Amino acid sequence: MTGRADRTNAERRRRNWILIAVVLGIMLLTSWRSMPERLPTPYFDLPTPLVIAHQGGNRLRPGNTFAAFDHAVALGADVLEMDLHASRDGHLVVIHDATLERTTDGHGPVNALTLAELKRLDAGYHWPFVGKDGQPEFELPAEWPDRHPHRAAGLQIPEFVDVLDRYPDMRLNVEIKQADPPITQTLCDVLKRTRRGHLTLVASFDDSTLAGFRQDCPEVATSASSREVGWFAAVRQFGLTRLFTSPALALQIPQERDGETLVDERILADAQELHLHVDFWTVNDREGLARVLAAGADGVITDRPDLLLEMLER
Repeated sequence: MTGRADRTNAERRRRNWILIAVVLGIMLLTSWRSMPERLPTPYFDLPTPLVIAHQGGNRLRPGNTFAAFDHAVALGADVLEMDLHASRDGHLVVIHDATLERTTDGHGPVNALTLAELKRLDAGYHWPFVGKDGQPEFELPAEWPDRHPHRAAGLQIPEFVDVLDRYPDMRLNVEIKQADPPITQTLCDVLKRTRRGHLTLVASFDDSTLAGFRQDCPEVATSASSREVGWFAAVRQFGLTRLFTSPALALQIPQERDGETLVDERILADAQELHLHVDFWTVNDREGLARVLAAGADGVITDRPDLLLEMLER
């Protein structure tokens, strides 16, 4: 039995090495291609680390509303982060979920309603918003008497062009949430028309959505897709970081991925050697913020821009 187990383990190791050899061969073939053109933009022309207000600072004001964005700007945040969907009549709107129930007093898909219908909803109705576990994402201070302090306060789902008009000099980190129907060309057209592409970084968890935006708008900076982040992790695991090829100008990564910590000076050094700007998301406590800052993060996406600014003594 022992001999059979040894043969089985040896065969498994042999298959693993064959798989590794195949992957390395593919990577080597890929590396022969010229590096995709990267076009640095003024978005990155600020001292680091960038303070990136996640949804405008969702633990301070209802996220993805002008209340949050105004507050983040007043605090001194460097970047406003936000999420995009489209209304039924094709207008880009700033909201995280594809449906309305979690954050507003509305119901159903965002893209089932017209812009006028969306603007009639209360975007602060459920703040602090409920997470996937059915519990509030965070607790309000005990001294706050009203458990929904921004309900009926006139907060609307913003139209994206209004955000651009309201903050003409702010850098924006825009995540495309809607994949179907695609909104990449609409976003590209808006950024071109408003001449705001140079101050915008575009992201998406959906690989095909990000690829579509890059095709539509190659002059606007993008972060790495989910697949590209995995590719980066794979090549550096074998000490072959230089084989990473992507038009991305930024890596936006969590503190941990598949059980492995990504808050590591060596990971950041490898990324920065490739001239990749590294942002961590979403870091909201003092301990986590201290950890990513010590590792050398280029930017931090946080619901507590006030806390990060305090730690940076800004």
